[in-house]
Amino acid sequence: MKRLGLRSRLIVIVALGGALALGALTAGFNLALRSSLHDDADKVLAGRASAALESVTVRRGRVGPQEAPDQGVVDALVWVYSGRRAIERPRAQPTVQALAESLVGGATGYADESATDTRLYAVPVERGGRRAGTVVAGLSLEPYERTASRALVASLIFAGTTLLLIVAAAAWVVGRALRPVARMTAEAATWSERDLDHRFNAGEPHDELTRLAATFDRMLDRVASSLRREQRFTAELSHELRTPLATISAEAELALARDRKGGEYRRALEVIRTRATQLQRTLEALLAAARAESSAVRGTADATEVAERARESCEPLARVRGVTISVMPPRLPLRVAADADAAERILAPLLENACRYGHRAVSLSVNGGSDAVQFRVADDGPGVDAAEREGIFEPGVRGAAASNDLPDDAGVGLGLALARRLARAVGGDVEYAGNSDGAVFVARVPFG
Repeated sequence: MKRLGLRSRLIVIVALGGALALGALTAGFNLALRSSLHDDADKVLAGRASAALESVTVRRGRVGPQEAPDQGVVDALVWVYSGRRAIERPRAQPTVQALAESLVGGATGYADESATDTRLYAVPVERGGRRAGTVVAGLSLEPYERTASRALVASLIFAGTTLLLIVAAAAWVVGRALRPVARMTAEAATWSERDLDHRFNAGEPHDELTRLAATFDRMLDRVASSLRREQRFTAELSHELRTPLATISAEAELALARDRKGGEYRRALEVIRTRATQLQRTLEALLAAARAESSAVRGTADATEVAERARESCEPLARVRGVTISVMPPRLPLRVAADADAAERILAPLLENACRYGHRAVSLSVNGGSDAVQFRVADDGPGVDAAEREGIFEPGVRGAAASNDLPDDAGVGLGLALARRLARAVGGDVEYAGNSDGAVFVARVPFG
């Protein structure tokens, strides 16, 4: 059964259900018919016995012959006994005669002779409370059995024909109903991972299958959108990471090309270290995002501790830029639904940008929102132009204020994109919240 296709399984189930239902109906019909025929035969026997009782006479305790013989009754199988002596006896098979003799003197009742398919009914003859004899009426059951057999054959033929019609109708209906599924399967089998724009296009949803197709189309839209983002992100990541890698390679080659003074070697190593740190932090953020997206179970961390760790990681850059970072903890302890490393990597890019573009001060405040912990990073720099407020979250995109970067510490335009991706991976988000006196970024992380 498991090896059959859905269409075959449905047809088999319908056929089995139809066979069981028709079998039950056929059996019930034939049983009811046989019971009805049996009752009819008993009524005929009772009528014959009653007619015979009315026609016999009883004188002095003995049964006499019928006063007005009824030829129809005589021709029928009717025995009249006075005591145990038969005064009227029809022509019948010896086995039937013997069965009639055995009923004499007994109580009212029926008896069957299976060899000749005959049924007998015995009734006592009584007058004045005393038994004078016995009347036995007989009936051949052959016509009734013939009727029951013909009805059985006819009902079996009818049931078989009906079952074939049911199976044929089920095959047509199921085939027609599953035709869109077969078409969708065939279409999906021809698609590849590069065919991002293929859809089933089953039309306006009006039944289960068209709603399924519409649901698949919406799912494919989301998958295609996600794949496009991943493809774009991968392309831009590989493009943007070439800069620090090229810088590291060039500085190392220049340092090895000829002998230099100690200060020149130190400067080259500092450039290499800076670029290597950028690469390390970028890759760590990517790994943290991948772990958060693939893991259903996330850790928790204290929100104030996360803020302090992010401040400490950005302290060297703040000293170089002459910027102070202040952390304002919440009034009550708060926890976030992310481990400390992942939450820190959400905040670190925001603080780094604030340190690069801020003039003197950067603040990081922690507050509890309606459904998430809010980390608010504000600086006193030039802010972000209105036209750039969403674009700066795209990989590789840097705002107009990027000209303020230090030559040896220029970013690669991935920090905000990685921060937003990691925040969304844990169920939060990163947004630009405005710049009245500088840039303000808000990172939301769910409560832990």
